[in-house]
Formats: sequence, structure tokens, C-alpha cells
Amino acid sequence: MKSNYLLYTAFLVGFLCIMITACGSEDLIGSPTPDNPTKALSGGETTVFDATSHAFSTPAPNLSAEGLTEHLIGDREFEAVFVTVPAEVNPGLGPVYNNISCINCHARDGRGRAPTSGEKFTSMLFRVSLPNPNGDGTGAPVPVPGFGTQINNRAIFGVSPEGEVRINYTEGQITTTDGVIVHLRTPKYTVIDPYQPLPDDVELSPRVAPVVFGLGLLEAIPEATILALADETDENSDGISGKANFVWDVQKNGLSLGRFGWKANQPTLLQQVASAYNDDMGVTTSLLPRENSSGQPQHDGRSDDPELSDEILEAVTFYVQTLAVPARRDLDDPVVQRGEQLFEMAGCTGCHIPTLQTGVLPDVPAVSNQTIYPYTDLLLHDMGPGLADNRPDFLADGSEWRTPPLWGVGLIKTVNGHTNLLHDGRARGILEAILWHGGEADASREAVQQMSTSERDALVAFVESL
Repeated sequence: MKSNYLLYTAFLVGFLCIMITACGSEDLIGSPTPDNPTKALSGGETTVFDATSHAFSTPAPNLSAEGLTEHLIGDREFEAVFVTVPAEVNPGLGPVYNNISCINCHARDGRGRAPTSGEKFTSMLFRVSLPNPNGDGTGAPVPVPGFGTQINNRAIFGVSPEGEVRINYTEGQITTTDGVIVHLRTPKYTVIDPYQPLPDDVELSPRVAPVVFGLGLLEAIPEATILALADETDENSDGISGKANFVWDVQKNGLSLGRFGWKANQPTLLQQVASAYNDDMGVTTSLLPRENSSGQPQHDGRSDDPELSDEILEAVTFYVQTLAVPARRDLDDPVVQRGEQLFEMAGCTGCHIPTLQTGVLPDVPAVSNQTIYPYTDLLLHDMGPGLADNRPDFLADGSEWRTPPLWGVGLIKTVNGHTNLLHDGRARGILEAILWHGGEADASREAVQQMSTSERDALVAFVESL
């Protein structure tokens, strides 16, 4: 496969060098400061000092020449647009799907958002399932007959999409101890125009497309490190009881530690990527060769699966494993430094673990043996009824979510043009996101509410520096 891309890759490498050279000093954020030589290196040796709109889309700078070639091949495939069969290039779209390419959900390798009024959801999806009171031995979500486990709101010509979802927001507010009013919006989701009725007890869960950089580093964190952070019964009585999710691993044909997805419901990036092709685009792979419309009237009845080659699947997986992590900024700013102290004092580091060490990820030396600053424990935490989707996912219950990494969060507006946060994008900024925290984060939220305005501003400035 690589021979087919040599000319393309050579062009991309040259273009990348030109673009890096062309960036002015106002676009690049420079080297680590003398007073903070390591904290700026959020991704260890994979860190890139770029705060522009390309901050999430740069190859890890420590890739070998061979690794860069493979990364750029994956980059091309990540942006590839799929079409309906028959076609010579990228056939296999649908018959039902949510989008036509990876990049359309993860624009600039960044974060999606909830649709505005009248828009179709393009970088947000909705999982569905049925209650599973008896269990199947794994806790996997139970597919909804006629819909599977995800609502596909698009379809190829002549085929019925599964339905659309409408979002309506109710505005509320919370008042801090010093009298500042913060507005919070609560979403309500309604499935409209389903091609067949949904069961009354259907479980519906919104998921915004997350950023895709730094994932290889998270995959390289040893399982023992993650499990050592878990405290499911809160034995240390700090109110935080992080829990590991164990999910179905197709390659192992058994359960493995979940790391990826909003509820840590995917064990590896290979399976995460294959699932995205299958669920979001209707494209099958050797790992997941069953069409997402199997058993439904939309199924095309073709015997052309798998539709994506193993080489492309592996290249796209390597691509998301080896995207650079943007460096921290403003480390010497006294306001940011004060915010970092307040972040710890409020107990936020109980879940958003600042520093982790990666182990060895086979065939991906760039992410191996790195000291990183992701601000996550990759564990599930009860976030309270306000954020609950009431849809279990393996061991994750309806109010539990995986701690999202915070690295790069302050650059989302630069890269993606918005500041929508949390799993469904309801928060319109960092402070709103913090004030939505509940459950295990009750004490931290209360601490932030009781801060002065200048302290909250410092806290937000710190998070935006990550």
C-alpha cells in the first residue's frame, strides 16, 4: 500500500516543512520557559509548540522518517470521503450513516459541537439501547431493533434514514457566593421522524465528537497505572471513587480495560477507529465486518464486506496514535500560577490527574516511555443527576463518565471556533462546565462557587493554559 502513496507523501512532507517555516513568531509559542522546563511539554517528546488553528493537526515531532510516512498516509485516509457503491475510490458508504469522513466529525482533529437550531447533527451523535436488567455477561448495551445502538440520521439515495434528533434548551442559573449569576442551559432531546417507532423505554445518549490528538499516549499508559488510580469503594474517604470500565475486546474475544470514548467503552484505538467507520459511516472492516444496518430494511444485501482494507484501518489508527499534543502556555503568568494552585485546592486533581507516565506501545515508539500532562485518570466517575444520560455502557452506569483529558482545552476556540464543552456540548465555556459537575465532584463545584470572582478567573485562566 505504501508504494501507492510515495509521491503523495513526499509532497506532504515538503508542504509541511514549508508551512512550519512560513509560520511567524506570533503563531508559534516557542520553547519551554527556563522556569518551567517540563510542564510545557504536555505530550512529552510528542509536544508541538503551536497555538494556531493547526495546533491539533501536527504529526508528533519525534516520529521517525518511516513513522512520518505512515502518519501522513493515515492523514490522507482520515480525510477521505466515502461514497456509495459502485465506485473505484472509497466505496461502501451507508446505506445509513451519520457522516462521510472522519474529518467531517473531527474538524482539524478537534472537537465537535451540538447543532444550532435547524442544523442536522454533523459532529455529534446519539447512542441508543434498551434496558438490560438481566445482563448478558458483559454489560454491553442492548441494540434497539431496527436502529442498532446508534441513530443514523443520513442515508444513501432511495434509503430511509433512521431518524433525526431535535435539541431544545432550557435556561437556568446558579449564583456564586459573591453574587455572580452564571447561566446554565439544560438540553432536552427528542427523536423526530423515525422511520419506525422507537420503543418507549429506549435509552438515548448524546455524544459530541472529541479531539483526537494525544490518543496514542493514553493508549500507552500501563493498565496497572490506571487500575492503581481506581478507588471504587472510596477507601480513602475523599469522596472520589474512580472506577475502571471493562469492555468487550473484539481482538481478544474477551473483556479488556476501557480507555476511549465518553464512557471508556472502547479498549483500543484500533477498535475505536473500526467502530467509528462502522457506526458513523456504515463502512465495514475485518475487525467489524457486520453492516450497521444488518437485519434492517435499509441493508443493501451485498456480499462486499469488509469494505475497508486492513492497511487503511491500521494507517488511520497510527495517525490518531501519533498526532502531536499542543504545549501548555503562559506558565510564568502569575494569574495562571494562582489558578493552578486553586485547581488543586478545589480537589480537581482527584480526577484530572496532572502527570502520568506512558509505557511501551508496540510499533509506536514515539509515544512510548513519555512523561505527559493529560489531566485525566481514564476512569469512570459519577457526575451526578444533572449530567446523567441514564444509559449504562458495560460497567459504566447512567450517571458515570470517563474523566476527559484537559490538554488543549484552551485552544478549542482557536481550532474549532467554539467553546462548547462536556459530553453533549451544553456548557458554553469552562466555568459553565465546572458548575455542571455533580456527584463525586460536588465538593469541587462548591469550592469554585465559594471563590471570589478573581479566583474563579484565575482558575479558568489556568485551565485555558493547558
